[in-house]
Amino acid sequence: MEMVLLTAMGVGGATLFGSIIGFAFKKISHKFSDIVLSFAAGVMLAAAVLGLILPSLEYGGRSGLIVTVAGIFVGALCLNIIDKVVPHLHKLVGGEQCCNPAHENKNLSKVLLFVTAIAIHNLPEGIAAGVGFGSGDTTQALLIAGGIALQNIPEGMVIIGPMLAAGVTPKKTFVCAALTGLIEVVGTLIGYFAVSISTVILPFALAFAGGTMLYVISDEMIPETHSHGNERGATYSLLVGFCIMLATDFLLG
Repeated sequence: MEMVLLTAMGVGGATLFGSIIGFAFKKISHKFSDIVLSFAAGVMLAAAVLGLILPSLEYGGRSGLIVTVAGIFVGALCLNIIDKVVPHLHKLVGGEQCCNPAHENKNLSKVLLFVTAIAIHNLPEGIAAGVGFGSGDTTQALLIAGGIALQNIPEGMVIIGPMLAAGVTPKKTFVCAALTGLIEVVGTLIGYFAVSISTVILPFALAFAGGTMLYVISDEMIPETHSHGNERGATYSLLVGFCIMLATDFLLG
């Protein structure tokens, strides 16, 4: 349990760490952000397949394939529904309107929506980190959590500039960033306790978590990293992240 708590704090703290970088470097270059985010996408892709989806097949027994496929699609559909209600990163920070001082009140509402979107999306990501511990494979669980934490760093970085530009004080901006990280801590604990209470749901929960991660990678991370002219570097960065995760899993397996 102590390891789960430390991991939950690490995953949530990654957003906070990213926000501190955002304060220090208020204008992070798109190229740097895209490379880091793509690397995290590669790590998350390997973690989703190796640490969640394949174990789901193994724990599922004879009906494993059906349960795993169902879990993947249910996880993806849940995030798809969330996206319909609250759009995420590339739909909210892509336009200049969120940073134009001439429309401060309107901008503030848009930025708060942006922060709320990140917080809502952080919940299933946290659940994915927590579910990983339910399989009993601590190494895999830590690798999954590490991939999610890596993704949270650039996410924390990009929320600072728009909030400050919209007139939010640095103190309130920092508090908002901390709250988005706290949501991830809560999600991690929910995921862990859910599979601890009932191991029957473990195969489905693992696949569900894997589906949410695949959705985030495909719908959020890759489009974001390919929208600023850094497609080639982003692609290779993703491959590096995937291969490092693959090698780590092989060496520790």
